[in-house]
Amino acid sequence: MIRTATATDVPVIHAMIRELAEYERALPEAKATEQQLHDALFGEHPAVFGLIAEDDTTGEPVGFALWFRNFSTWRGVHGIYLEDLYVRPSSRGGGHGRALLTELARICVERGYSRLEWSVLDWNEPSIGFYKSLGAVPMDEWTVFRLTDGALAELGGDGR
Repeated sequence: MIRTATATDVPVIHAMIRELAEYERALPEAKATEQQLHDALFGEHPAVFGLIAEDDTTGEPVGFALWFRNFSTWRGVHGIYLEDLYVRPSSRGGGHGRALLTELARICVERGYSRLEWSVLDWNEPSIGFYKSLGAVPMDEWTVFRLTDGALAELGGDGR
């Protein structure tokens, strides 16, 4: 189950961000506070948007995605930049990551956005393989992944 994050999710999102930072071997760099996350997600002018993946049986949050709108000067329309996607290790392989990306692709299709982009660490081979299996392609100079056109429509369209 994927749902839009609410203000009550901020503590669990914050905890999972720290888990992600630890996985990426960068925990000291994860300095964001719960208050900063709350303000970014739910303040007067939200700059970031969030999705929560819940366990199908317990309803407990097991993953999240934080994203914001970007803009392509080449295409002339907005897109989504996925800042963070994380699924707790005990819940990996259960389809939560794909469900989060599917929802983001659906939002792109619904709003007429032309790109869904994110970055992945070069050493994270399991994630790189997963993203490629969805039709995403690496941007060689930047190691940024992108879903566009047919792959974006397929992942976010009615034929899921």
